[in-house]
Amino acid sequence: MPELPDITIYIEALEARLLDQPLEKLRLASPFLLRSFDPPVRAAEGKKVVGFHRIGKRIVYAENDTNY
Repeated sequence: MPELPDITIYIEALEARLLDQPLEKLRLASPFLLRSFDPPVRAAEGKKVVGFHRIGKRIVYAENDTNY
């Protein structure tokens, strides 16, 4: 059984919906979901999502000018 299978399923669902799509607008339902403040959340708007990966229990998205 893979470790954290729910995270893998979430990543697959996000890839199906958002991969290679521009982020038009980000809205956080809770500020506790955000682990960083620099760069600001609005800096991601308009950029294309090029990938997803996980760091532990967290899902990380890569935008068009991010190298991971």
